[in-house]
Amino acid sequence: MKKTILLVGWLLTACTATFAQTHYLENLKLDNQCVVKTGNDVSVSVDIRLDGMRLDRQQSVRLVPVLVSADGTRQQELVPVLIEGKVRSKVTDRKLALGELQEEEGMIRLKRANGEEQTVAYQTVTPYAPWMVNGRLEVRGYITGCAQCSEGDEILTAGEVLPYREPVFVLAPAMQPAEEEVKRRAENKSARLEYRRDSYAVLPEYRTNRAELESVQRSFALLKENPNLTVTGIYITGYASPEGSMAYNEKLSQRRAQTFADYVQKHNKDLPKDLWHVSWKGEDWDGFVAQVEQAEDWPARAKVQEAIAQCNDNIDACEWKIRQQLSADDYRYLIDELYAPLRRNDYRIEYTVRNFTPEEARQMLEVRPDLLSAAEMQRVADSYGRDTDGYRKALDTALRTYPDNVSLRYNTALAAVEAGRYAEAITLLKDTQDGASLNLLGVAHYKSGDKRQAEQAFRRAVQAGYAPAEESAAKVKEALELLGK
Repeated sequence: MKKTILLVGWLLTACTATFAQTHYLENLKLDNQCVVKTGNDVSVSVDIRLDGMRLDRQQSVRLVPVLVSADGTRQQELVPVLIEGKVRSKVTDRKLALGELQEEEGMIRLKRANGEEQTVAYQTVTPYAPWMVNGRLEVRGYITGCAQCSEGDEILTAGEVLPYREPVFVLAPAMQPAEEEVKRRAENKSARLEYRRDSYAVLPEYRTNRAELESVQRSFALLKENPNLTVTGIYITGYASPEGSMAYNEKLSQRRAQTFADYVQKHNKDLPKDLWHVSWKGEDWDGFVAQVEQAEDWPARAKVQEAIAQCNDNIDACEWKIRQQLSADDYRYLIDELYAPLRRNDYRIEYTVRNFTPEEARQMLEVRPDLLSAAEMQRVADSYGRDTDGYRKALDTALRTYPDNVSLRYNTALAAVEAGRYAEAITLLKDTQDGASLNLLGVAHYKSGDKRQAEQAFRRAVQAGYAPAEESAAKVKEALELLGK
């Protein structure tokens, strides 16, 4: 069965074509055109209608479709179509029969019956090459008269080949972080006081206690002296190290927590008594286990970890076993380096922060961004205008302050994408889970040249409930099928 070949209308999808005003080609009609890239090939099908074409008896028209790259530097000829007049067709038949001519492989040859309906059901496949994308099809017509005399050439530009345009993706606009009805903040710190053996009295002049107590007082003073803050609660929790029995250490941590609270309260009488809350936890066994885990250079570490693993919830017995197994030097290290940090009073000062005007918020962003809400920070960024250094700098500060805020992270990544900093946006969004952010991640991947990662991100966005990403995923799939990368 002979191959047939497309004349004109090389388009990515089915469409219509109109010939330019040429002597023979202007009367051709094309129906049911379809050109698709499938794997490594381009499949072409079309119905070529010759109904309106009139060809002289001695003439023939040889049509050679040629694919041409967009810049004109590459081309590929396709197998031709030969249309002959009545006499010319008989001459060709005779020469073929006598062996004077050889039929060209793949070429379709037909005799034109002027005035009658004729349709060629054309199909062909040609290897795909990336340079064909956004190229064009030229149909070059070679007209021959009697005695094989050339009567001129005709060229038709039949249209764009495999058109591709960079997709335009739908992005969610910048998000507005939720407002905080009440801005609640807290300072969490530890006071590591030193006590005489079996004592719980706070002794300011004992060893390093003076410096530690002054540090505690500075923490309170900084909050009390700030007119933007209101202290709403003070929570003190006492801890002991595992020396001695659990019952003894429970009582010791209680007494040390209470005496510490009494001392600090005495030096902060302006804070109402109902703000103070004292609790105790006894031995900080979990803290001790963590201390041992971090003591990588301690020779006895493995031995102590083995003993801990065999404790069976009897902490007193476990502590005694550890003590018996250690040398004097190792036990001294245990007391001074691992137990010491566990003897402490943690304190938490809770407070509220007033709301700031836009101008105040601008200033506060530079000195105490933690006192601003995420919404206040976003308003500061917006006041500089999109695509400005001030906008980006404000968002960077906001995201460092609230690293888990989805809106701030999205807005920062959106600014990066708009500025062409795609790698930065990908880093910001690599662990994101919400649909709009996953969609933005897909855009960043696509713009950076990784279409496959882009498609995956868009698919995940659809699964997360962001419907517009479905169209984006389809666009990337189309690009992958056409461009192959």
